[in-house]
Formats: sequence, structure tokens, C-alpha cells
Amino acid sequence: MVTFLPSRPGRLADVPSFDRAIGGAESNVACALAAFGHTARWVGRVGADGFGDHLVERIAGHGVDVSAVRRDTRRPTGVYFRTAGDRGTGAHEVAYYREGSAASAMSTGNVNLAAVRAGRVLHLSGITAALSADCLALMRALTAPGPGRPLLSFDLNHRPGLAGTDPAALLELARGADLAFVGEDEAEQAWGVTGGPAAIREALPEPAVLVVKQGAGGATAFDGGPAFERAPHTSVVAPTGAGDAFAAGFLSATLRGLPVRDRLRHGHLMAAAALTTPGDLATPPARGHADRLAALDDDAWGRLRLGPGWTQADRAPEEANTP
Repeated sequence: MVTFLPSRPGRLADVPSFDRAIGGAESNVACALAAFGHTARWVGRVGADGFGDHLVERIAGHGVDVSAVRRDTRRPTGVYFRTAGDRGTGAHEVAYYREGSAASAMSTGNVNLAAVRAGRVLHLSGITAALSADCLALMRALTAPGPGRPLLSFDLNHRPGLAGTDPAALLELARGADLAFVGEDEAEQAWGVTGGPAAIREALPEPAVLVVKQGAGGATAFDGGPAFERAPHTSVVAPTGAGDAFAAGFLSATLRGLPVRDRLRHGHLMAAAALTTPGDLATPPARGHADRLAALDDDAWGRLRLGPGWTQADRAPEEANTP
């Protein structure tokens, strides 16, 4: 979908103008992975309109394969507007215009399922499941066990503002994943689960790997036993896109066979890249720079201070990012 970002803080009723950008959880992850040197494909449907052209061209410009994207001549590309406030505050507003969009018409009959399943990892989002009954049926088909299924990654991405959001269906989809990403706040909002990461793991024992995102504090991964890694101190420019970037960093490290500590740290670093830029997408650090930061000892990792422009640093990580 096309995202309209406000020109200044305030209520949607008061914001005078918006800047256009691309949006979408799965495409954000694909763009971040491609920018970090992986081969990524985005499969979806957009309208045969200017907004659809913009999405396909911009996503391809990030190095993502868009050859399996379908154009819908009868339905428009979805759009949404948001305020500048954090999603977790009462001041945050989102206006979705996705009902009847090209993406909401995705189904097992009009999506290239072979292209979807061709990669080493298939990443899905609970947002897609909330777009329509056909989208939910597609998600159920993709998360069903079967021969040749790639590693199935699922990010809850609970969005109560979408009319089709069904917490029970989201729990069902998460249980079908090999790797699940769940925000601590999302678990409480969607399923009423409180008590922290251990309680979420108890409610969701099926995925081989469960990552519980705990906001600015850090994240806990259950891959066998629990492993917690705090997030580096980050000067936040805009909070949007950080969850998708975290998933991309964790998936990148998973594809590279890195240990769980480094997977979590790469997730935090990619999230920090998104947090220190105004839009949903950010240029990630060079892989070597990210690897050096992820390899820091615990004391040096705890002293990291990341601000705008940190991804372009080419000095030694201790010199560039610690006080």
C-alpha cells in the first residue's frame, strides 16, 4: 500500500499535507533483506494505477524481485494515512483505506503460490490475514504443514484498526509458524496474555523459535531456552517500521546460521536503522559493520549510542558508537 506520512505532528484533522512513501510489512522486510545483501522476492497484488506503479518501482529499486506481483485492473491500490505519534500512544491515529483494494482480493486462486514458496524463508504478516476472508484463507493455506514448505516466519503485527482483525485467527496462524515474532504489548492487546515473555511462550508453544519484542528494553528469543538481549540506546526519529526491520535483521542472521545472541542483536541493529530515519524504510549498516557491532562484548554492547547517520559510520564500532 501507499503510505502518507504527515508533514508535522498533530491530529489528522489538523495536518495540512503529507509525504508519499511505500508501506507494507512484508515488502518492508523484503526491502531490508535485499539492502543487506540477500535475494528477496515480494509477491502481492496492486492496482493498475499510478500508486501501483509507484509501489512496484520503489520496491524493485531496493533490489527486490517483483516479477510475481500481479496488477488488478478492477481494484485500486490500498492507501493509509498516519499521524507522527507513536503507535503505542493515545495520540496516534491511523486511517486505513484498504477495503476493496487489490491486496484485499488476494486468494489461493490469483496468487503465484509457486513463487511464494520458492525461497528458503517465507515471511508472512497478520496484517494480510485481516484484509479479507480470501486473504485469511490464503494465509491458512500457506501456513498449513506440507512437503517442501520453506521455513515459515510469521509476524503478528496486530492492527485492531483493520476491520477484519480476528485475534483467534492470528493465534492459529502463529501456531503454524516455524518462527514467530510477537510484541509483548500485542500479545496483551490481541490475546489478553500478560506476564511477560514466559507467559507468551506458554500460550504459543508450537513455533520452534519464538521472538518476543519488548519495545525499547530489548527482546527475548525462545530457541530451546530463553535468551534476552537488550536493545542499544537509540535516538528515535520515527518509530514506524522498526518491527519489520527487526524481523529482517533476525531473519538475515538466521539465514546466515548465526547464534541466537547475534540474531537478536542484528534485529536490534536493523530496528535502530529504521528508528533513526523518518520513514518506514532505512538504509541498513554495511554487513561488516553490523557484524562488528553484534560481536561486541556485553559491556561494549550496553554502551552503544545510536543516532541519525550511525549506519554510515566507517570507524571502529567502539569509537563511533560508544561514549
